[in-house]
Amino acid sequence: MKKEKNIVLGVIFIILGAIIGLNTLGITDINLFFRGWWTLFIIIPCLIDLLKNKNKTGDIIGIVIGLFLLLAAQGIINLSLLFKLLLPTILIIVGVSFLGKEYFSKEITSKINKLNKDKQKDYFATFSSEKISIDNEIFEGADLSAVFGGIDIDLSKAKISKDIIINVSAVFGGIKIILPKDVIVKVKSTSIFGGVDNKHENSNIEKIPTICVNATCVFGGTEIK
Repeated sequence: MKKEKNIVLGVIFIILGAIIGLNTLGITDINLFFRGWWTLFIIIPCLIDLLKNKNKTGDIIGIVIGLFLLLAAQGIINLSLLFKLLLPTILIIVGVSFLGKEYFSKEITSKINKLNKDKQKDYFATFSSEKISIDNEIFEGADLSAVFGGIDIDLSKAKISKDIIINVSAVFGGIKIILPKDVIVKVKSTSIFGGVDNKHENSNIEKIPTICVNATCVFGGTEIK
């Protein structure tokens, strides 16, 4: 996705350069500082992030907020109406996001529901940080919750012999999971102004365990390595 991001940035700079050059030559008279031009600093980064983030809810909300502010600055809608429409619009986007994830992730959702019947260990970090290392021990799944805190769990040397689930909840916090190389990782995430960064490369070896990461991130993030 880095390639697509660079292309978008390149196109934006070329357009800006062309407009400034044409204005200087007197060929055009395009005002770059139109009413509400500052909203582009909200809209454009969110548009670029749409190319690299798998979970797009936060970016879509950011774009909607930016567009609403732009319309208000242009006098198309008044601020009073803006604030009345903003909350229901965000709620609708979040609701559609939840429904979409359930519809398009039926396979992993079914697997998650099945694996959740097994018992998992619980790890919490609230206004604190936790570092967990599972070395040469059997690991059968976990529930990780970070609220205004962080959890680092190293499973690179853990013994994983069957499919397991790791439930993740990051609320104004961060969670980092380091996994063994010989596993397959499947991710289901529900994120609002947050997300999951999965850097783990799935192995091509057949008949190896699958780790399902079921993540909820609200103003927080989860990193998988």
